Amino acid sequence: MSVEIKASAAKKYTVMGVPVVYFAIITVIVLAASHMNLLPKNMIGAFAYMMVLGAIAGLLGDNLPIIKDYLGGGPIVAIFGSAFLVYGGLMPKDTIKTVSDFMQSMGFLDFYIAALICGSILGMDPKLLVKAGARYAIPLVGGLIISFGLAAIVGLIIGYGWREAMLQIAMPIMGGGMGAGAVPMSQIYAKTLGGGDAKHYLSILVPAVALGNAASIVAAGLLDKIGKRKPEWTGNGVIMHGFSLKTDSGSKIDLGQMGIGVLTATTFFTGGVLLAKFIPLHSYALMIITVAICKVFKLMPQVIEDGASQWYQFVAKNFTLALLIGIGVAYTDLKAVLDAFTGAYVLIILMTVIGAIIGAGIFGKFVGFYPIESALTAGLCMANMGGTGDVAVLSAAKRMELMPFAQISSRLGGALILIIAGLLVPLLK
Repeated sequence: MSVEIKASAAKKYTVMGVPVVYFAIITVIVLAASHMNLLPKNMIGAFAYMMVLGAIAGLLGDNLPIIKDYLGGGPIVAIFGSAFLVYGGLMPKDTIKTVSDFMQSMGFLDFYIAALICGSILGMDPKLLVKAGARYAIPLVGGLIISFGLAAIVGLIIGYGWREAMLQIAMPIMGGGMGAGAVPMSQIYAKTLGGGDAKHYLSILVPAVALGNAASIVAAGLLDKIGKRKPEWTGNGVIMHGFSLKTDSGSKIDLGQMGIGVLTATTFFTGGVLLAKFIPLHSYALMIITVAICKVFKLMPQVIEDGASQWYQFVAKNFTLALLIGIGVAYTDLKAVLDAFTGAYVLIILMTVIGAIIGAGIFGKFVGFYPIESALTAGLCMANMGGTGDVAVLSAAKRMELMPFAQISSRLGGALILIIAGLLVPLLK
């Protein structure tokens, strides 16, 4: 979402391009409806509330000195600000339910990610797609090795235990989030280790996932800052050397083409769900594969590629901060984060995330990737909380065009961690 304050020739200020007086009226209407429990309990109410709060969060985050310079700006305020409103009881329960339903059961997160995956892949240089995709496993595995190693070493040094550091902290952080990571991992632990049921182990794993996600978002903002100081380390959204960033579809913005983009994104997403019925992979992973095949073999006409690219730009520009408000409300449990906040625990989490950054950045450089982009996708998008974490990390780093690679980390990388857990846990018990 584009959020800015600027002085026009008439010295009028705007928020989201709306004159500030009118935006204030919009805000009063939406917040009054929310606190009087009159906010529509559907996508209309959710959209209005999330866009207003997202605009305010973006305004604050992009103007507060430390936050805007070192922590990623608006995205950090949107996620943790809205999570604090829930935690502090400052957001009405009906509004929490409306936003949560819109994000989860109504599938707004899927809608957003589908647009970004389709638009970014179909707008990508096919040579980049082939070369980067073939090498991507190297930095991903490198990030895992260094993150697990650092966590184990620090756990051993501070007396937490190297096994405990790996199994209870590093493994769930690098495991692809909650539904596809911590939940099945808890079942593996219960079956293999004994000493409790899956619910017992899940209560141990959840705080690590939550804190790892928070640390990853902050780290993404810092990596963006590092990229500005070390421009040779970053492709500014391009993962690999030798390619330029394609920032538009190459054609004039057209409302009809955007409609084609909506149809294309939702169809590819539906196709991924359909294929998942027959192929044991996550629907996002199958969607990425099918879109990539269509791009590499030029199976889509230019009008469809342009439509997908234009729709992706529209969604990324207008819906990102609203979505991050939804992530803060529906997916960020601030209580779990604060309850786990002990010195030793946080130190191991930080070492796990730092290890993912270092490993993915260094190994990525070896195969021709820019270290910043490699660290973001193969590192932090393994350490965050799945799809929601991918959006938050890439938004904080201002590199949303990397979403396809982020989803490879979250979906295929998350599945890899479950395989590793199944093989490694019996050896460490």
